[in-house]
Amino acid sequence: MDKPENLCMAPWTHTYLSPQTERRLCCASREPAQNFKQYIDTSEGTNEYVPQTLEDYWNGENIRRIRRQMMNNEIPSECEVCDKKLLNQDVYRDYFGHLFAHKWEEVQKTTDDTGYTTMRPVSWDYRFSNLCNFKCRMCGPMLSSSWETEARKNNDIEPWMEKPVKQAIEKFQKDIVEKEFATAVEEHRVEEIYWVGGEPLMYEQHWRYMQRIIELGDGPGLYARYNTNLSRVDYKGINLYKDILEKIRDWQICASIDGTGAIGEYIRHGLDYNTWERNFEQGLSYSRNPRMMRLDFTLTLPGLFEIVNICHLARRFNVDILAKVTFAFTPDIAMSPLFLPRNLLEKTVNSILLTHGVDNRTIRDMLKNLLKRPTFEEQWPDEYAKARTKAKWRMKSIDDLRGGTRFEDTLMRDDVKDWWNEIY
Repeated sequence: MDKPENLCMAPWTHTYLSPQTERRLCCASREPAQNFKQYIDTSEGTNEYVPQTLEDYWNGENIRRIRRQMMNNEIPSECEVCDKKLLNQDVYRDYFGHLFAHKWEEVQKTTDDTGYTTMRPVSWDYRFSNLCNFKCRMCGPMLSSSWETEARKNNDIEPWMEKPVKQAIEKFQKDIVEKEFATAVEEHRVEEIYWVGGEPLMYEQHWRYMQRIIELGDGPGLYARYNTNLSRVDYKGINLYKDILEKIRDWQICASIDGTGAIGEYIRHGLDYNTWERNFEQGLSYSRNPRMMRLDFTLTLPGLFEIVNICHLARRFNVDILAKVTFAFTPDIAMSPLFLPRNLLEKTVNSILLTHGVDNRTIRDMLKNLLKRPTFEEQWPDEYAKARTKAKWRMKSIDDLRGGTRFEDTLMRDDVKDWWNEIY
């Protein structure tokens, strides 16, 4: 049997866990929340903490149903981010297909008619906590402990942040999650790791487990991906590039950067742009091809005015850009470029494409695709007027709290700035 066109290898190879220990098919999967709603979940959870072990999840009813659908070449509703390319043009399904195509025969042999498989995960995206030293403007407490600390100071407490729940999450992470991952490491069945957070290079677990994999002699078989703010590359005398990545089969660092200089530092609050450049350049000295070090660019509304600079940066470093658009399922997200009304979105994007020219294919395709997508005003016509007011006051309150550059300072077109100032 040939592999169905729409089949993704993730349900047979990959396991994902959020910082709140929510299990999903992968980080791009849109599913109903189990306990606490994650940023792309389709519905609210119970807000009661009832965690699942990997053993319970791996052949549970939901994932078995997804496997059956995929074997029938159907596209599960959970997979619309890849199917409709909602985040970026280079989709996760293709990534898993490329990495694990050689396991298709094993999939057929080990999967029964119910979707049950005897295969075990070899690809891991375990986010051991929300520990992060940044407060990126499009992020939030679930993915950043710095955001969480700020929210607590303002008494903005989400259900998972309540003390008894937080303690239960931390206990589950320590007693169950770490044991699951440590067991896989010791059993030599980690073939791919996606280190992301929070900020993964802040995780003590990252440095400990990567060293252990190398000690066990499994480095030559490991592929490691990173999504990191690259604010640090050393930990207790261990250097990421020299002591870790040089000793494994292959690696890729997607270094988050959504703007240069002051605008970059505004979007990614906590960023020291000069430190980021030095850490990136150090990585280039160890990389063997342009794919190993990549710019991870999330397009925000302020970032629209940094696209030319980001393209220049990629040319200067001779690296690829991984580009995606700020995700939103409500119309009150001012950081999304789709927050703009249609006429301003088209003027701004066309100016970038025509006046400045964009020679980076990934960025050019992203911008052209952006023009085909409905703006928030078009998608939520009845809610947009109130939502944009709510969005403006949210940004104002964050700017007041953090000081320095303000949202309106990042809007480098007079017509966009006038539009923003007219929102009341």
